[in-house]
This record gives sequence, structure tokens and C-alpha cells, in this order.
Amino acid sequence: MAKLSRPTTAPEKAGRAAYPHTRPPRDAELDPRIEALVKDLIGRVADKWTMIILEVLTEQGELRFSRLAEHVEGISQKMLTQTVRQMERDGLLVRTVYPVVPPRVEYKLTDLGLSLGEAFCGVWTWAASHLRHVEQSRQRFDKLAKKDAG
Repeated sequence: MAKLSRPTTAPEKAGRAAYPHTRPPRDAELDPRIEALVKDLIGRVADKWTMIILEVLTEQGELRFSRLAEHVEGISQKMLTQTVRQMERDGLLVRTVYPVVPPRVEYKLTDLGLSLGEAFCGVWTWAASHLRHVEQSRQRFDKLAKKDAG
């Protein structure tokens, strides 16, 4: 990555030290392809189906389409097809079609998909560490909202 185009201030340095994986300042030189990829992946991974499929395939390994559908509760066949196709396009999983009757199709995460799943383990860790605080905040907010509405 290119060097920053301006010196950083002490608060900025402190902020990045606390959160070293945050995006560089807006005026930092950044390859626009990287920015586009990050935005695209965040949008895709923020999609609950992609995250659930990543989790299922991480835990189960290679699965047939029908078994994958069973593990991804609530997903339609159409949405599952669209999601795994997009994940395949992004290189997150590989789809293997076996020439048998009836056709057998299996899905398996690639190393890239596994690494993305590992990256999001931090979300689980954060959620476990902050569950009580988030629940308390939500209760406090809901109580005030109800009071304001009534």
C-alpha cells in the first residue's frame, strides 16, 4: 500500500493503534480496485445467506446442494442457487458436478473462502465479549422509545 499523503495526528495514530485494521484516512492513497472490492465483499458478506453458507461449509466440509439447503434454514432454492453462484464467482467456494444420474453437485469452500470465514470469527468473538452490553443498551433504548411513544 502507498504511504499516507499527509502526516497523521496523535489522535489518529492512537485510533489506528486501538483499531489497526481500520481503513486508512480518506486522503490516503488507496488503489480504487481495493476499495471497490472491500465495498463489494462487505455488501456480500453482510448478506446473511453468504455468512450462513460460509459457516455451514466451514463446519460440515463438502456438501451436496440438498444437504446444504437443509443446513441453511429458511433459504429458498432460488436464493441458495444465487448465493452459491456468486460465492463461486468470487472464488469462495468450488462447485463440483459429478456426471451421474441424477446429477450430483457438491460445494466446498476454497482456501479463500475458509480465510474469509476465519476473518469473520472476530465478529463472533466481539459478540461474545459484548453481548451483555448490547442487550442492556437495547433494553434501555426500547424502554425510552416506549416511554416516548406512550
